[in-house]
Amino acid sequence: MEQTGFNARYEGYRQAVEQYLSGLFTEKTDWPDLYESMRYSLLAGGKRIRPVLTLEFARLAGMDWKAALPAACALELVHTYSLIHDDLPCMDDDDLRRGKPTNHKVYGETLAVLAGDALQPEAYRLILTAPGLGADRRADCALVLAEAAGADGMVAGQVLDTLHAPETEAELTEVHRLKTGCMIRAACAMGCAAAGASQTLGEAAGVYAENLGLAFQIRDDMLDVIGDEATFGKPIGSDREEGKVTFVDLLGVEGCAAAVRNCTEKAKAAVAAYDADGFLSALADSLAERKK
Repeated sequence: MEQTGFNARYEGYRQAVEQYLSGLFTEKTDWPDLYESMRYSLLAGGKRIRPVLTLEFARLAGMDWKAALPAACALELVHTYSLIHDDLPCMDDDDLRRGKPTNHKVYGETLAVLAGDALQPEAYRLILTAPGLGADRRADCALVLAEAAGADGMVAGQVLDTLHAPETEAELTEVHRLKTGCMIRAACAMGCAAAGASQTLGEAAGVYAENLGLAFQIRDDMLDVIGDEATFGKPIGSDREEGKVTFVDLLGVEGCAAAVRNCTEKAKAAVAAYDADGFLSALADSLAERKK
């Protein structure tokens, strides 16, 4: 796919997501500080990779992708809650996220926790009231997200990462399969579920997502060493300061680069039969070379 075509479609998806998210939590209430805190992190920018994946897989399955926007944006609500909590002093204790002060630095720990707490159920409300989806497809999407974000998904990955000190390549791979990969897999699976996709497309989406997620995390570990802080949007070297073992420690920078290329090629091969115009392939390549 030519770069201009890829950029145009990606930007179309991203703008639709931003517009949808900007309309959330704008009502007048007696708790405006909660909504302000939620919107502060929700609208802080980012690549919106997960909702873009949901919309593209819905499109590939023959659906008008705009009807999948509530499900796609629900993913972003859960992802945002996880970042707010991940940055807390009891977790990674980070001061910056996407180049801005973290939520708890602006609103305090109590409101940051509550903002994250609120974003979780609101995500399911979006799915379960999605006007363009039938009841069965709403339920399918909600189940996909619950399984990905729950005690044997993203949260399990965070537990392993923060409390179990992974040290081997196998242990790190398991952490990131759960912590990062589950939500990327959910993004692809929710697009398929929203559209009622075939089993074969769903299976291909799963393999694509698994490899894309691992490549994404290995690249993240690389950027924590070789990235530019102003571009990366958070402190460089924070993992080493916290004493965490990363893929760079185990494989070296060059080894990580090779692993990212390998995972990226596996991801692209998994969806080659469906990715006629090459959007998913171009997306995988762009993430493999990302700077932030």
